[in-house]
Amino acid sequence: MSNLEEHKAGFVSILGNPNVGKSTLMNCLTGEKLSIITSKAQTTRHRIMGIVNGENFQIVYSDTPGILTPNYKMQAYMMKYVEAAIADSDILLYMVDCKETKFEQKIINSVKKLATPCIVVINKIDKADDLLVEKSVQFWQQLLAPQHICCISALYKLNVDDLMSKVVSLLPLSPPYFPKDDLTDRPMRFFVAEMIREKILLQFKKEIPYSVEVVVNQYKEEKDITKIDVTIFTERDSQKAIILGHKGMAIKQLSTDSRIAIEEFIGQKVYLMLNLKVQQNWRNDEKRLHQFGYL
Repeated sequence: MSNLEEHKAGFVSILGNPNVGKSTLMNCLTGEKLSIITSKAQTTRHRIMGIVNGENFQIVYSDTPGILTPNYKMQAYMMKYVEAAIADSDILLYMVDCKETKFEQKIINSVKKLATPCIVVINKIDKADDLLVEKSVQFWQQLLAPQHICCISALYKLNVDDLMSKVVSLLPLSPPYFPKDDLTDRPMRFFVAEMIREKILLQFKKEIPYSVEVVVNQYKEEKDITKIDVTIFTERDSQKAIILGHKGMAIKQLSTDSRIAIEEFIGQKVYLMLNLKVQQNWRNDEKRLHQFGYL
């Protein structure tokens, strides 16, 4: 048993623009697939916590939505999660693509104002030469003057151990915030909805995935099977028709892919029922957003 007087614990938020690989890093650091991953921007909509425990430390990572200028009330809530993560964190990981020099000045200003330690994580170095990586290091050093800069490839787990060591070194002394066997603060229903949304992102093109919200109506564990009832909300009848597909073939494929992913995640056979419903303009509907968990 570790000595709690020497125990370290803290909240570590992963920030960055869309498509920099935050979710890949989150899953890499936690060793669990807690954040869904696709090549599309704006995949992460909520703040998702993943808990990593060592003998004398506990790290509570937060994967946040990609930083953007909101076009919908839903995206405004997403940016509130980012702001809350900045304010609540003991350590900030500001993640960038090694080719990236784009940033939201408001977020940069918020980070600069805080005394919170910051690590700039330069990702995708597997796709860049040494000169480009060095230029990126110089750019972010001048802009943010962070405690550390770590150059990694989250996809290939290159230098991630070094990043982890730097995070642990900056943790404040504290007893653990969560029981040592906890992996996340989110319930299973949340991850089921996220896995289905991931399959929608992968299966459908253009605007369809961004107009969809997934709600788990029932999650019932039985002895040999887990029964799950889900409603997929779209904004228009035409989007519902696309997800349904010709003779129901598209939603059948979606159901099969989702069920397999959920079974792998929970380690049990699943009966999955998918329903489709139209909810016009839900991304700008305050009441509906609250019902969908945007608080």
